[in-house]
Amino acid sequence: MKKVLIVDDEPNIVTLMEQILEELEDNGVLTITARDGKEALELIQKQKPDLVFLDVMIPHISGLEVCKTVKKDNYLSDVYIILLTARGQSLDEENGMKAGADFYITKPFLPQDVLIKSRKILGIETSN
Repeated sequence: MKKVLIVDDEPNIVTLMEQILEELEDNGVLTITARDGKEALELIQKQKPDLVFLDVMIPHISGLEVCKTVKKDNYLSDVYIILLTARGQSLDEENGMKAGADFYITKPFLPQDVLIKSRKILGIETSN
């Protein structure tokens, strides 16, 4: 079973992401959530999700630190991390990529873009 972790402290974003990814459940994808960096790290270490949507500005441990920690761990380094953040300056994106992020999406985002990217990463064909 493929797993996607959504990490955001903003409940509306978590709900939106769950709704976007809901159609992947038919393809055996489990969606899990975390509200802060500490919880995110624990879930990543226990569950080893295939894909993580990670907000940069979250409580306890920043998204950048979570990303760095995961990417330094040989067991977890292949976890695909997409930073999902309101910080859209080129320096912010550069810092995200230096932290080891595989991709960077700024808020607001188009739900269809998130779904297409998720399908591609998880190897799920479109149902059309």
